[in-house]
Amino acid sequence: MALTLVGVFAFAGTAAGALYYTLEHNITEVDIEALTVEALRPEAPEPDPEDPNGGRALNILLIGSDSRDGENGAIGGDAPGMRSDTTMVMHVSADRTRVEVVSIPRDSIVDLPSCLTTNGEVPARAASPTTMFNSAFAYGWDRGQDIESAVSCTRTAVESLTDVRMDGFIVVDFTGFEHMVDAIGGVPITLDAPINAPQADLDLPAGEQTLNGQQALGLARARKGEGLNGSDLQRIDRQQDLLDAMASAILSKNLLTDTPALIQFLSSATSSLTVSPNFSSIPELTGLALSLKNVSTDSIVFETIPVADYPADRNRVMWTSAADEVWENMKNDIPIPVSESPSGTGISSPAPADTAVEAPATADVVVP
Repeated sequence: MALTLVGVFAFAGTAAGALYYTLEHNITEVDIEALTVEALRPEAPEPDPEDPNGGRALNILLIGSDSRDGENGAIGGDAPGMRSDTTMVMHVSADRTRVEVVSIPRDSIVDLPSCLTTNGEVPARAASPTTMFNSAFAYGWDRGQDIESAVSCTRTAVESLTDVRMDGFIVVDFTGFEHMVDAIGGVPITLDAPINAPQADLDLPAGEQTLNGQQALGLARARKGEGLNGSDLQRIDRQQDLLDAMASAILSKNLLTDTPALIQFLSSATSSLTVSPNFSSIPELTGLALSLKNVSTDSIVFETIPVADYPADRNRVMWTSAADEVWENMKNDIPIPVSESPSGTGISSPAPADTAVEAPATADVVVP
């Protein structure tokens, strides 16, 4: 996946003017600096004065939004407000040889700190059966009625709970994920058993198949139905398996030699993003991709924060003490503990071909 990102974003960084302009302006930038209380955030590592961006680990907050307006509403069903369907923290090691992606179950019962929005402060809430992790995003949106407020409250919660400083954020919406899958011609997977989830408009047989964007999104979102147990943890495992499958699908295609497909993928990818200022331009995204050129697929780890059933409601979960080690390791740029048990989703994907991608020459590349 890292090799593909290198090639794809390096191409974008040297694209012709009109295409570059289009891709650059597809990305939505939001700045939450005005909603930040710096004194309450985890400390930032001291940068090297000679190379502020080199030799420094990155922690990026990834949010899958559950907005229900416009095309997103047609996909997910109309509903008021905006919610966070998925939250992950991606850690990129300082030596750029490891990428670790840790999912946070949305049904986690946690203490939520107060947070600032564009329309005032959201008060702190103690852990209770109605105070779940993804409530932070919803409370921020409901109070501020904008993505800045929702992201502000989510980042504040993540940093308060983990003591890991986030260096930026990327929000992806329903339509963006669906269009990216369609742009690469679908995602080949194998299902051990059929899945039928009417609420997600999903009906998949067992066996080998290639999912289109709508099917892949349905599989990522579904919780209830035949072949599913209703668990958010199983849903997270499916999302991680799908990301693996998507990476394999991308690696199996040399997008750099298929210009129409490359442009479609880049357009889909960039138009789905709402990002912090440090990831808001093609050169900055190119720089991040190029910095990952030495990451092998074996060094990309997907994990879910360790949890146990919440005693007052078995449909909710609580973080175990093992979560502390995950966040402490991430904070200190040490490899996180990796679970050895299989995901149990019944999803597998073909192994990617060993296709190295040579990135074209780039200019004015900013490496985060």
